[in-house]
Amino acid sequence: MLSRKMNFSGKYTFGNQENYEEFMKALGLPEDCIEQGKNAKFDTELVQNGDEFTWSQIYPCHTTTNQFTVGKESEFEMLNCEKAKITVKLEGGKLIMKFPKYTHTVEIEGDKLIETAVSGEITLKRLHTKKT
Repeated sequence: MLSRKMNFSGKYTFGNQENYEEFMKALGLPEDCIEQGKNAKFDTELVQNGDEFTWSQIYPCHTTTNQFTVGKESEFEMLNCEKAKITVKLEGGKLIMKFPKYTHTVEIEGDKLIETAVSGEITLKRLHTKKT
């Protein structure tokens, strides 16, 4: 299903994010959780084997890992720490995840991993750089 040129695998260092607080408020997170998370720095590790992915976000105090196969329903831990079953799609070189309260898109541009999450009128954007 994926092009041989498409490869998300790698370890990425968090760079910056836009609209974190507004986005998390829209998801209904309490203020203390938003405050704690807004300055959190984390690494992201993606392992891709064909259509199968393991996505880990490694924080100083814990790691969140989601495993999924493109086109098959999988359980995810969402940005608000709740769980949902969704089916990941690949469209135009982007992984697209439609959660109950937001749509999350992931793409690679050069050495950058770009995450975009949209909830209503609010867009959270996170930028990560591939470690060498």
